[in-house]
Amino acid sequence: MGTPSLPAEPPAAPGPARRAPLSGRLRRAAGAAGRALSSPVRRAAGAARRAPLSAALALVVIAASVHVIAVPLAVVRYPPMTDLPFHAAQTAALRHYLDPAWHFREQFMLQPLAVPYMSMYALGALLMLVLPPVAAVKVAAAAMLALLPAGLAVLFHGLKRSPLLGVLGLVVVWCNLTHWGFLNHMGALGLFAMVVGLTLLLLDRPSRGRQIALALALVALFFTHVFRFPFAVAAVVGAAIVVFPATRRLRPIALPLAPSLALFAVWLAVRTDTLHGAPFAPALHWERLGEVPSLLFTSFTDPAEAAAARRAARLVLAALLVCAGGAAAQLAVASPDPASSTAADARRRAFARLAALVPVACAAVFLGLFLSLPLQIGLWWYVYPREIVAALFLALGAFPDLPRSPWLKAPAVLALSAAAISLGAVARDNYRRFDHSTRDFDAIIARIPRAPRLLYLVFDHGGSTRSTTPFIHLPAWVQATRGGWLSFHFAVWDASPVAYRPRTEPGAVVPPPTPLRWEWTPEKFDVRRHGAFFDWFLVRRRSGADHLFARDPSIVPVDHVGDWWLYRRSGAP
Repeated sequence: MGTPSLPAEPPAAPGPARRAPLSGRLRRAAGAAGRALSSPVRRAAGAARRAPLSAALALVVIAASVHVIAVPLAVVRYPPMTDLPFHAAQTAALRHYLDPAWHFREQFMLQPLAVPYMSMYALGALLMLVLPPVAAVKVAAAAMLALLPAGLAVLFHGLKRSPLLGVLGLVVVWCNLTHWGFLNHMGALGLFAMVVGLTLLLLDRPSRGRQIALALALVALFFTHVFRFPFAVAAVVGAAIVVFPATRRLRPIALPLAPSLALFAVWLAVRTDTLHGAPFAPALHWERLGEVPSLLFTSFTDPAEAAAARRAARLVLAALLVCAGGAAAQLAVASPDPASSTAADARRRAFARLAALVPVACAAVFLGLFLSLPLQIGLWWYVYPREIVAALFLALGAFPDLPRSPWLKAPAVLALSAAAISLGAVARDNYRRFDHSTRDFDAIIARIPRAPRLLYLVFDHGGSTRSTTPFIHLPAWVQATRGGWLSFHFAVWDASPVAYRPRTEPGAVVPPPTPLRWEWTPEKFDVRRHGAFFDWFLVRRRSGADHLFARDPSIVPVDHVGDWWLYRRSGAP
């Protein structure tokens, strides 16, 4: 082979690298994605230019929603929601299930279809990838509560009324159920309203996008509160039947129902024994109507709560009168000549009249459940009181539309926002007080190592303004932030997505069983019968706790802060 000849001229210095041009298909995809992202922004900007008052009021509603929901959760480290610590513990179990340092896999099994209360836990677990556990759980809780105004806004949109009326959903955000920690139930109510609204939108103007939205909302509802799901399916079918004279459509709802109904069929086959419930004889209890005020806003001993509820009721009533007056005025100036209206106008009016029956019918069903269900079904407690919140929330769908006049619309929206802010301020102030009451708890659990075998006993429930103790499950935050085992856990009931493994299963390390209502009866504790499995012991008791462990000399005191006493077994890590 000969020597290669040198080039006649030296090669040019390399210039800056140039990106290869996008292929035609990739360029079109990028353009479509850009248009999809920018289109809602352009539409929103155009709507704001056309109706600046509505845009301003929308910002007011959004700001009120953030203020009412987020601020009470932001002013406290551990919100005084009774069941929230165990929601946090189960969220952490989902997030760290495969991490051996947290010891969750050896004690728990996951059952996302058998007990599909998954949405809040899944969201919280994802948030724990980027946030500390406590912050992640609070953001997930806020998302559940935000579904109330969001779902009601979609419902009003489907009823051909202003979505700004979704602000009404904020009024029930801080009811008793929220402070109990029934966040799946609250989120499911918002999703239920959203499902009804999307159904009406789909039947009015069918589109593939609306079908997908309805299907997703139904699946989300299934994974949020499975017992609310059958009522949502009935509401979808019922709404289609009610508005059929105006739409002549039933087929559009078939496809959106299919995925969630398939999931429900699977659930019926694999659900746990606990979720089969127990037989009961329904009977109407009309006297419960007198209980309604005590079931809504009585979560604090603070008299400001009752005052805020009365103030909110007056503001909602004032907004109702303004909206009703605006509707009456609009009817008075409407054209009386039927010949001047088109067939489309007649259909629109017929649809609106028929659709208005749907939320009222749903509210009537939930009111019937409130009057007829028992207080307890099997292990499920506080059953019928939940339904009055559902009934009142859906009854808000009967609220008349906002007036067209800006002089009436703005005061109505501001009054409804003020009603919610008044109730949110009570939650904020009392949650802030609770933050002071848990500083001793925060200080003492700092002494507990990662993945402890923790037995906890709560004797003293004083020190908060809650009418129901927020301390009963507070130590579950230890598992949420450190892993390990707890002496009592919701997993024992087999009614959660996180359940204990069978104790006979190879490799299972499960705490010993406890008597029913163990967490409420700490006086049953006997260190020789109940303490052997555990190496750390946390007690809330004002007068001391040494006598509880006197029969086991291997258990020694570690610290005492405020009302909390911490002990450990000698040699424990």
